[in-house]
Amino acid sequence: MKTFGSGKFQYEVIDNWAKRPRCWPFTDVPGVGVDSQDRVYVFTRSQHPVMVFDKDGKFIRTWGEGIFTRPHGVFIDKKDMIWCTDDVNHTVRKFDVNGNLLLTIGSPSVYSDTGYNGRDISSIKQAGPPFNRPTKAIIAPNGELYISDGYGNARIHRFTEKGEYLASWGEPGDGSGQFRLPHSLAVDKEGRVYVADRENYRIQVFNSEGKLLKIWPKIERPTDLILVDDEYLFVSELNHRVSIWDLSGNLLVHWGGEEGQSNDAGLFISPHGLAIDSRGVIYIGEVCDTNPGFDRGSRAVQKFVPVEVKK
Repeated sequence: MKTFGSGKFQYEVIDNWAKRPRCWPFTDVPGVGVDSQDRVYVFTRSQHPVMVFDKDGKFIRTWGEGIFTRPHGVFIDKKDMIWCTDDVNHTVRKFDVNGNLLLTIGSPSVYSDTGYNGRDISSIKQAGPPFNRPTKAIIAPNGELYISDGYGNARIHRFTEKGEYLASWGEPGDGSGQFRLPHSLAVDKEGRVYVADRENYRIQVFNSEGKLLKIWPKIERPTDLILVDDEYLFVSELNHRVSIWDLSGNLLVHWGGEEGQSNDAGLFISPHGLAIDSRGVIYIGEVCDTNPGFDRGSRAVQKFVPVEVKK
């Protein structure tokens, strides 16, 4: 079996790992999450928005039917609360593991005025309040909720875990501290906020108040970020690759590539969502049906097992 990565970050792909019910396509998989029992939540743009599997790929349940307009990001916190962003519906929703809705932040189908024309992020004229097509919501180590707001805005928002608004920062543009599609984010134990500034091809690092600390350039349209052991940042990149960085912004390893696309197992077309379980197993979701309009079938969400775990 082919190995991907190098050094301490070597993985084997488990092809066709998820045993879906017959005739249930994944279509797009914009987000993937893993709970405390290593159950995998595949957030899809199909008729069955949340498909749940055990770590071996056995199908457990589905939920979310009739709730979402356009699924985007998903994050599962330490309490196994599931935070789902719906970018076209302009909302962030909190669920328990059984799909019971606990909280909605934002008003469904109501968006802030940023000048966005609904199609082109270059039409955004000014930053706005929450939300205009939010992309990802996460719970930081201090318990606060951070949300990237995204396709129709250019801001990072802070809330309490109960959904009470605290503050925002960011504006449209390609200058330092500005955003062109803040697509995902992660927060470390020191309160540093890592933002996937997708269409500026970079990650920007801020303190919790929005002061810019550092810019990591030349990243191939970062889509999702996962911190591991407060030491490594795993990044899915829309331009066909996955990369691993230290928190000083040094690239440690990547696989896939900017130069082309591949339907082969272990390689990528449009990586969009990322999750890592307690054993270090990586799950990558892709949005191939949207970009470039290609159905990868079961490879719309791939599973990579560390070589050391396989041993």
